[in-house]
Amino acid sequence: MLIIPIKEGENIDRALKRYKRKFDKTGTKRQLQSRKQFTKPSVENRALIQKAQYVQRLRDQENV
Repeated sequence: MLIIPIKEGENIDRALKRYKRKFDKTGTKRQLQSRKQFTKPSVENRALIQKAQYVQRLRDQENV
């Protein structure tokens, strides 16, 4: 559970912004989305390999 202390006279919009930032940093939403549907380990590994190939291609183009 996230706790955001609000200071005396602080604007509620500012506190909401801090809450949203803290929520994003914890990765809760990403974790919920990943648990929503099961993906096989082979599919996850394939996605990792494809991402690595993409990044390597970008780096190679940058060096050329």
